[in-house]
Amino acid sequence: MSRRRRATPRTQAPDPRYRSVFVAKFVNNLMWAGKKTIAQKIFYGAMDLIEKRTKEDGYAVFQKAMNNVKPVLEVRPRRVGGATYQIPMEVRPRRREALASKWVINAARARNEYTMTERLATELIDASRNQGAAVKKKEDTHKMAEANRAFAHYRW
Repeated sequence: MSRRRRATPRTQAPDPRYRSVFVAKFVNNLMWAGKKTIAQKIFYGAMDLIEKRTKEDGYAVFQKAMNNVKPVLEVRPRRVGGATYQIPMEVRPRRREALASKWVINAARARNEYTMTERLATELIDASRNQGAAVKKKEDTHKMAEANRAFAHYRW
């Protein structure tokens, strides 16, 4: 980290279809080995598949799914007098989005469907209904924070 001044966050160009910066970041997280056009095909194919399966707007399902996966609390390790405590802390908004997209993508990659498009579509549909592995990951994180609530006074 720089000692002189705070680093300014870079602005990212929105994606071509939905004009959303969050979708562009999601596609960048989905990208593998610099293949951005393939990642965009996977994402937009998943949106089309969601619209076909649910008869709802794919982008609305995506937003609902991501809101269901975004964590509010997480635990962070803090060393106090030779012992390391897991301290529950609130998650900053940018980190919420980053964690949610990573969890959805990893859960989709772990699924058993044939193509990544199908996996991503199914995981997003499940997440929009508060089901699936990504929502379970969020709930586990919240349970961990709740279990370690006794150490909250070590927070700074």
